[in-house]
Amino acid sequence: MARRIDLAGADGVHLAAWEFTDPSGGPEGDGTASARRVLLLHGLMGRASHWADTARRLSGRYRVVALDQRGHGHSGEPAGPHTREAYVADAAVAVERLGPAPVTLVGHGMGALTAWQLAAERPELVDALVVAEMRASALGAASQREWEEWFRTWPLPFATLADVRRWFGEDDPRLERPNPARGAFFAEVMREAPDGWRPVFSPERMLAARSTWVHDAHWDTLAQVRCPTLVVRGLDGELGRAEAHEMVRVLPRGRYAEVPDAGHHLHYDQPGAWCETLRAFLAETA
Repeated sequence: MARRIDLAGADGVHLAAWEFTDPSGGPEGDGTASARRVLLLHGLMGRASHWADTARRLSGRYRVVALDQRGHGHSGEPAGPHTREAYVADAAVAVERLGPAPVTLVGHGMGALTAWQLAAERPELVDALVVAEMRASALGAASQREWEEWFRTWPLPFATLADVRRWFGEDDPRLERPNPARGAFFAEVMREAPDGWRPVFSPERMLAARSTWVHDAHWDTLAQVRCPTLVVRGLDGELGRAEAHEMVRVLPRGRYAEVPDAGHHLHYDQPGAWCETLRAFLAETA
């Protein structure tokens, strides 16, 4: 089950978070103060519901909350430009609402960057960190242009959700081979409009959010994270093995894991293996 929590972000933007509980009443799944707290941060174009399976698998032992980051899911759009500082401040608000700190942060993609920036800036709020499929290197202007071109290839509107799943899971030119889990991931961020199915977000807004981090390297901030940190990559994901190992080396208390037969959306590709990796890390850092 999921309970909605409404928050006010750093600059007053409305934020929605979702607390997941285990309906079977696991040992610490009742939301009491004794349960370890875990905050899940989705990536670019994601939403809290993308964590539903992960959260339910963890909620029997932990108090698990997933945040819709600003401009995503049920959270509001900022009145001004997107900034990294605002994303990090929003995450701090969510941590403090979970209370008492510290909590464990689990981030995917852009959400992982938000998580490690918060861990570096506010170490008292974070006791452990999981960085999934996020690079510390600068990707640069060419990468941003590639994304602009990619958004233009989307055959909007989609006639049905089945068409969404098929295009993102089979027909997208960025795919090297079919990936039904990817199709399911993108089906979660579509809504029905009068002319068909369209994304819940504006591509222009997503590009603006991405521009806050894509041009910069983030090694210095990573090196400031003092808590135990697990760097996880999908074996076929966007984070290469060499860079992941370098991230682990830079981290004062870094560890490495990879999920076989998984790409960038590893929590969709291999949910069982992904959650076993998480459980092992949480147990080791208890």
